[in-house]
Amino acid sequence: MEVRQSKHAANASTAGPPRHSVHDAANGHFRAMTLYAEDPDCVKAARDMVGSYLRTWGIAYAVDDAQLITSELVGNVVHHAIPDDCLAAPGAGRRIDVWLMNWPGLLAIGVSDEDSSPPDLPGGEFISPDLAGDFVEALLPDRGRGLLIIQRLADALWWSPGLNGGGKTVWARLDLDRLWAENSA
Repeated sequence: MEVRQSKHAANASTAGPPRHSVHDAANGHFRAMTLYAEDPDCVKAARDMVGSYLRTWGIAYAVDDAQLITSELVGNVVHHAIPDDCLAAPGAGRRIDVWLMNWPGLLAIGVSDEDSSPPDLPGGEFISPDLAGDFVEALLPDRGRGLLIIQRLADALWWSPGLNGGGKTVWARLDLDRLWAENSA
């Protein structure tokens, strides 16, 4: 049987971020970590896991944005999530699952908690800077600043209900080609 190289554009290499890691992203990667909101180091542990795996996968240029997104999402669970009755026993730790998925050109970060209440995703600009004048505090909402930061960094932000009838996962997607272009400019 003879093997020939395809001449179709879909199989041709394209310019963009280097993909020469030992852990080739062409196959995709997945990592997950379970934390508990009562652990004072849970945000740091999540941030460290994200940084470690992104460097291992050869996409260190995405570390800063991915770690900030992870910190904000895990911090939201620590400060706002109240477990549904069916998921947490009284006095039990509040479970946080951090998901990190890498496909060619994409990075997805998910943070799951045991509270099925939807997150308050900000709708965009809250007030015109022209209307704020010298009162710049008016530009920042009382709530949702972390999600507003994530919206600015990520190419997409959404949430999905939990698989077992309770809880939710908040997701952020980063376009790695965009990040590569921004960081190499």
